[in-house]
Amino acid sequence: MTHIPGTRIFRAHLFHIAGSPAQQDVTQALVSIPDGALVVSGDHGEIAWVGPWADLPAEHAGAPVTRADYLIPGFVDSHVHYPQSYATAAHGGGQLLEWLDHCIFPTETQYADPEFAGRAARYFTRRRIAAGTTAAMVFGSAFPVAQDALYRETLASGLRVVSGRGIQTVGPDAASALITDEKTAIDLVAKEINHWHAVDTGDPRTARVQVAIVPRFSLSVTAQTLGALGELYDEARMRGVYFHSHLNENNRKGDGEIAAVLATYGVETYLDTYDGRFLSGSREGGRTLLGRRSSLAHAVHSQPRELARMAETGTSIAHCPTSQLFLGSGTMPWQATMDAGVNVALGTDIGAGDEWLISRVAGDCYKVHISEEGDAGTALHPAELLFAATLAGARALDMEHAFGNLDVGKEADFLLIEKSRWEPLDGMLTMGIRSDDEAEATLEELFTLLMGLRQPAIAGVYVQGQEVVTPGLDPD
Repeated sequence: MTHIPGTRIFRAHLFHIAGSPAQQDVTQALVSIPDGALVVSGDHGEIAWVGPWADLPAEHAGAPVTRADYLIPGFVDSHVHYPQSYATAAHGGGQLLEWLDHCIFPTETQYADPEFAGRAARYFTRRRIAAGTTAAMVFGSAFPVAQDALYRETLASGLRVVSGRGIQTVGPDAASALITDEKTAIDLVAKEINHWHAVDTGDPRTARVQVAIVPRFSLSVTAQTLGALGELYDEARMRGVYFHSHLNENNRKGDGEIAAVLATYGVETYLDTYDGRFLSGSREGGRTLLGRRSSLAHAVHSQPRELARMAETGTSIAHCPTSQLFLGSGTMPWQATMDAGVNVALGTDIGAGDEWLISRVAGDCYKVHISEEGDAGTALHPAELLFAATLAGARALDMEHAFGNLDVGKEADFLLIEKSRWEPLDGMLTMGIRSDDEAEATLEELFTLLMGLRQPAIAGVYVQGQEVVTPGLDPD
């Protein structure tokens, strides 16, 4: 039987969160098709059909078939630091601010060297592919030469990226090489936007490479810089440019990040500094940086009014439980954040985070929230974990129309998983106890898949229906 030219079929157990559910409805949107088929059209890498293998339409019957044990949407990393690629598991001798001084600022300074930056960009891209991270919000380097290398490698591989140079106009001596004056900072960001934003298609709704405005955090810039960035973003927002930074990460009593921000700016909340209200007393001083293409990492210690404002503006949270454990930053209160209506996606936060694999971050997410004290403790549903690892990330990038699940018409971003490639995963999935109730057994299987997945079991990484290209290793 003939088939539509260029069509390919992927046959596996399919899991995804269908449609565009509200956060509280995610558990009802879980789809599991034990013997499923995903049909990808050859023209634009779009999903042409999805369903049980037994129901495959006749027009696709002759198409070539690739088989795997499982097929899930590609992982979306909502917060990862490219210039910290080599800094995972670095001993900083303290919490956030000490770790930055001792480990991170010196590490990031190396990216001024073009040869080093090129090597790091290839390494970063390989690590993303190995971990099945098809899309990511990438906190970028201060140096344009390193950002250029990142964008080039991303385009060559076929992955998706949103990134922006890390902006610093003030800081400690350890960060001196990363700091520019305000005019230079604004000029470099504007050039990056003009050169790289949607460079592949010219349309932010379809592009795989996009640009964000990324101040490191409020302590790395001044009120004057925030005002200038607000003016720049007010113009760039219409072009689909993003905003990304850190919020309420570390609350060590007296001299931690949050206390320092409040004291430096004289504001009532940390979020005010990004919301245009960065003058003393939280008076308005410029344009807001919040919105549906804005996301803030951590939000561990947010005030209720900050959560309400993020929900109101459509600003997302990049939740990074792995790095929060590493730096002793605390635990983002899951239920309170959900109740506020903020979209929450998972981020590795490489290098404070030491796990490149988003499903490993989902595992830490489950563990820290079941361990929250008292009534705040909650056992996350497997569908909530899958959502946070995939569709919530696409929503945080305002690209839910294009990827994040396996809905027909979306671009085919997905992972193929072969359990036999990682013996512990095979053992857990093949020999583990399952409920006699089919619905409960499905949840148990998904939970085990997410908790037990390791990089060797990822057999294929696809973006827009094409397997991504892994950069070669650098010679010694």
